[in-house]
Amino acid sequence: MKLSTFIFNTIAPIYGLFFNSQVKNYKKIITKQKTDFNLLAFNEILDVGCGTGALMTALTELGMEVTGIEIAKNMLKVAKKKVKAKEIKCIEGDVLNTLPFKDKEFPITIAAFVAHGLKPKEREVMYEETKRVSKKYVIFHDYNKKRNILTNIIEFLERGDYFYFIKHAKSEMEKHFSHVRVLNVDKRACWYICKI
Repeated sequence: MKLSTFIFNTIAPIYGLFFNSQVKNYKKIITKQKTDFNLLAFNEILDVGCGTGALMTALTELGMEVTGIEIAKNMLKVAKKKVKAKEIKCIEGDVLNTLPFKDKEFPITIAAFVAHGLKPKEREVMYEETKRVSKKYVIFHDYNKKRNILTNIIEFLERGDYFYFIKHAKSEMEKHFSHVRVLNVDKRACWYICKI
């Protein structure tokens, strides 16, 4: 986790360059999925690993009350500059330690492109901690099995657990949640919709 935090602190300004296109893409995905899983039916959401705030912004613009938490300080700095809505709360925190929230504080939690960067034991901690703070669902927005060569290279350099994760994500999650549904939401991404 320390290596990936260092990497994300280093590349935060580069991520910031893609903010507007990420917001647009997240809004498109969320809106398109309304018939299969209406994320917007929930009025409040926790965004774990909020990065530069693109997903938070998309969710807010679509009418949700959003709290974001991020471990990489430089990502959080970019988020605080980019996120214009005052009702978004961005705080520093680590899902691998106890999150600063009460049990069942949020109706739903989402973590976009976080799980694949963690080792299996770290993911277990994340699954349990996101479950603890959520009432109904946790969604892991992450890669599906349709990857490209650039993603392979980046993920190899990050030294996360991408290659194992995309093969075993659903079965891992099923050990922690009552039901897991996989919904392909983009060319190379899916939602692992986990019911508490």
